[in-house]
Amino acid sequence: MQAREQTATNLAESDEAVLKCGRAAPLAIDLPARRRYECELVDEAEQKKRALELWNAGYQRHLQNDLEGAIDLYNRSIQTWPTAEAYTFRGWAYEGMGRIDDAIAECRKAIEIDPDYGNPYNDIGAYLMAKGELDDAIPWLERAKRAPRYEPRHFPYMNLGRLYAAKGMFTAAAAEFARAVEIEPNDRTSQQMLARLRAMLN
Repeated sequence: MQAREQTATNLAESDEAVLKCGRAAPLAIDLPARRRYECELVDEAEQKKRALELWNAGYQRHLQNDLEGAIDLYNRSIQTWPTAEAYTFRGWAYEGMGRIDDAIAECRKAIEIDPDYGNPYNDIGAYLMAKGELDDAIPWLERAKRAPRYEPRHFPYMNLGRLYAAKGMFTAAAAEFARAVEIEPNDRTSQQMLARLRAMLN
């Protein structure tokens, strides 16, 4: 009887660990293996939490234009648990230092980790635009539009609008800015660019 009660207690404790992790261990494995599995999941959750904290701290440094400090924190975040966000934002910091090719490389790493995350697609497009490689930028911005996970959603439309305007494709540019305004009606840049383009086309 005591053995059964102890087993029930052990299972209850391990189930509590599962709740913390949000994922159940395979039922076929023995109890010690199950405990190890669940402990690994808890450790994984803690690592992800710490990585997010470091990324947030890096972002705050970034906003203060402390690029070196931001990069150091992004590095530590990636070392703790690699995320698409940390790679993308480290690329953004590199871009601020004029290291465009390094920034693009960081975005490619982000895409490898999470292909659904739209920001690195948009950023690659923007970095290629900065290099004057407009045609190469277009497919990246189009992929950013289709990405399941991306905020601010209107950015790739704005960038494509600027790109098409630079190429003299004003009708296409107006269409992109119109879509940007539809997605984010309060964006004044998109509103102003759309108004100018429509004035030119009328």
